Amino acid sequence: MHALITYTHPDSKSHTHAVAAEVAKGIESAGHAHTYEYADLAAEGFDPRFNATDFNQFKGLSTLPDDVMAEQARLDRADALVLVYPIYWWSFPAQLKGWIDRVFTQGWAYDDADGKLVKHLGNLPVHLIALGGADQRTYVRHGYFGSMKTQIDHGIFGYCGAPVITSELLLPSDADYPYSHYRAANRVGQQLFAEKAMA
Repeated sequence: MHALITYTHPDSKSHTHAVAAEVAKGIESAGHAHTYEYADLAAEGFDPRFNATDFNQFKGLSTLPDDVMAEQARLDRADALVLVYPIYWWSFPAQLKGWIDRVFTQGWAYDDADGKLVKHLGNLPVHLIALGGADQRTYVRHGYFGSMKTQIDHGIFGYCGAPVITSELLLPSDADYPYSHYRAANRVGQQLFAEKAMA
């Protein structure tokens, strides 16, 4: 089984990078010849801007841009998608949101069949690891847990049919931070394909 671990942060020594690396270590320690691939959007310079070519493809007037096809090919190889991301303004960083805007295209992620939504990503389990900057009381008080599930779990992945299996919110106020985050990410990696390995 193969995982695509997608993340973005401009600092290669960031907590985001460290957490993503722990997911990979967890996959390695699970055995069963599981593999993973990193999609480090910042290091790779992925362009998140939904441009005229993207819009023309959406309207059926042109083919997919090469960079979008390359990302879809990575996802097509994956048996699971893991997103590790810092929370910027209560959502994804712009580069990760733009990756979704451009890559999760009509005709690949979903279709509109005479006004009826057809979801194409039912075989892509998704695991979300969000890294917040405030304490839990702040997120609870302002309803972030619910808004995250509505916007991301349902609004993006539910729309495409991709089941969200893990939705973690890790905070600097967590006990034994940052090591508790590394352990949590490692567990996600270890358990990524646990059910399929037992089948």
